Amino acid sequence: MKYRRLGKSNIEVSEISLGCWTMGGRNWSNGVSNGWADVDENEVATAINYALEKGVNHFDNADVYGNGKAERMLARILSNRTKDVIIATKVGWFQGTAEHAYDPIHIRHQCEQSLKNLNRDYIDIYYFHHGHFGDRDEYLDDAVEVMYKLKDEGKIRIIGQSAYSNEDFVKLIPKVKPEVLQSFANSMDDRFIADNQPVRKMMEEYNISFVAFSPVAKGLLLNKYNSKQPPTFDEGDHRKNDTKFHQDFIKQIEPKLEMLKNKFGSSTESLSRAALQYLLHFHVVGSVIPGFRNLEQVKINLSEADKPLTDDEFEFIKNVFRDMQKY
Repeated sequence: MKYRRLGKSNIEVSEISLGCWTMGGRNWSNGVSNGWADVDENEVATAINYALEKGVNHFDNADVYGNGKAERMLARILSNRTKDVIIATKVGWFQGTAEHAYDPIHIRHQCEQSLKNLNRDYIDIYYFHHGHFGDRDEYLDDAVEVMYKLKDEGKIRIIGQSAYSNEDFVKLIPKVKPEVLQSFANSMDDRFIADNQPVRKMMEEYNISFVAFSPVAKGLLLNKYNSKQPPTFDEGDHRKNDTKFHQDFIKQIEPKLEMLKNKFGSSTESLSRAALQYLLHFHVVGSVIPGFRNLEQVKINLSEADKPLTDDEFEFIKNVFRDMQKY
């Protein structure tokens, strides 16, 4: 396993790490489904133990993943190994009884709760989970201030910013001064990390690393779904309302996946390599964090961890998806 340093920090993370969103199971936030199909904790434990043996040292979590369930499950599985790994978590989507999830008192409370859930004295990377700090950014200054106080107190090591638009990142980077950014990125949509993009330029200017979630597009890039039999999902699973899992979108990407299979091989491992190593080809990317629910999925994503793409292979994938409408 290869490792990369995050920004100006002294934190090094495995290039392929693990995202813990699925561990929260089915969930709702303010009436909106934001979870996944429930997982089996024993299967998750087997997968995590395998990942640790293969050198994975970075686990990405959030307070809203099962409303603390995913944090507590990770702590149970790691047990006395929690201090041997890099753990990230986030604040911002779970509002609780606060008027806004970025109310400074709420941030401090959630930090303390996450520390308890994770059975740790500090959080390695603590993210603002999104870029909405109020309709007039009225929570922004105080939220940033409390984050830096938590850092000064030793409760967090570095501050991260997650967001979902170029506009939010461009606005927030100079104010938050994060050492790492996180958002979606995959070969179908690399809007934040591609050459000449505004966020990419700012990452280079400020020496910020990028952590990519959804690197295999929730399985879409692994040829997991068939447009003739589109998948169905239970209530509480956010994919139920995601148009990328509808027939039209799956049909749109099927010929592109055939091109990848002809180039790289038809196995799931080969497609995983194409997806993950495409992102790792960008020097600003510090880590990719595919989700998982069992040992098989972790094995697939780690199977070709030490096989980076050649420049020609990278350009091939870029050209396959060049005409994709950003979703």
